[in-house]
Amino acid sequence: MTTDEAIAFEAAHCAHNYHPLPVVISEGEGAWVTDVEGRRYLDMLSAYSAINFGHRHPALVRAAKEQLDRITLTSRAFHNDRLGQFCSDLARLARHDAVLPMNSGAEGVETAIKVARKWGYERKGVAADEAEIIVCAGNFHGRTTTIISFSDDPLARRGFGPFTPGFRTVPFGDIGALEAAINDRTVAFLVEPIQGEAGVVLPPPGFLQAARDLCSGRGVLFVADEIQSGLGRAGALFACDLVGVQPDIRILGKALGGGILPVSAITADWDVLGVLKPGEHGSTFGGNPLAAAVGIAVVSLLESDGLPERSHRLGARVLDTLRGASLPGVKEIRGSGLWWAVELDGTGRTGRDVSLDLLTRGILAKDTHTWTIRFAPPLTISEPDLAHALATITDVLTTPPRLR
Repeated sequence: MTTDEAIAFEAAHCAHNYHPLPVVISEGEGAWVTDVEGRRYLDMLSAYSAINFGHRHPALVRAAKEQLDRITLTSRAFHNDRLGQFCSDLARLARHDAVLPMNSGAEGVETAIKVARKWGYERKGVAADEAEIIVCAGNFHGRTTTIISFSDDPLARRGFGPFTPGFRTVPFGDIGALEAAINDRTVAFLVEPIQGEAGVVLPPPGFLQAARDLCSGRGVLFVADEIQSGLGRAGALFACDLVGVQPDIRILGKALGGGILPVSAITADWDVLGVLKPGEHGSTFGGNPLAAAVGIAVVSLLESDGLPERSHRLGARVLDTLRGASLPGVKEIRGSGLWWAVELDGTGRTGRDVSLDLLTRGILAKDTHTWTIRFAPPLTISEPDLAHALATITDVLTTPPRLR
């Protein structure tokens, strides 16, 4: 099929809950992908950080193939010989006692919410069904019914009520508002250390440390959603590590599956995870041997290949290059590690317009909230390829928009 034929065929049979750019990808290797007509593109989105290690990383493909030849799924009705190693390795990486494996990122968030509530009732003594969790404005934690209940994005919420109670929202970065919102019913503070969907928005200096101290002092769990920001993306193993903060619960996903299959998990110490008993939470596919085998290989890569440090070093170069280019029509360039956003000033092209212009030049990126373009190349991207991407981005942003 041609690109147009493939898009039309998909539209005829697939729900229209996304608005993709008009490219149909059929192959990928490293930082590059190829479309159905043989055109190559540099992938500067990495499936929203799910492909941190590049497309078809040899070590991850090898781990998956070897496991495919053994066994892929047992359910948690039985033990399997990969799950224990995966949980041990991931717990060590996250500096926690234990792991609860799931599949999608949203499942990870839902799991953290359930654990935090159960902890609140059993450990803190909150009255039944009165637990509250504090979240931040501008958050994005997924699209399940419970999660959109505490979103402030009208597009995510409209038409999907009634909503789940038990959440309070404070401005991202406002420690005074967080302190004022905590009460005897508060069991957790759920936060993205860097807000991804909002446009790679960093918190004010000192906010995460102050929030950590506040939670510790008031008997509230600090829950870090590191589904996008974790596993090397933000220039450290975890974004919380950038400011020396260790959460009580860490939520991981996306890159944890190596770009091969969905893998998510929460990590915590036993005084938190120990509140769960058999039958209270689970997943048929969560912790399956294929996912665990890939997860073991992911942890090994993170511990041996220096990817977080590389992300930090190259990310600093990205920000220096783009900020030094005096790009017209750009309000702000912000980022951390190999994760950055270009926010336009709202007077000309939209983020989608720029994304389409980049597409014609062989660069894949994606807009968010109308005026922002997000970039997240594989952490394994070569330095010449990164330089090529930055030169192309600069050229597109300094060239008058093409007619559509």
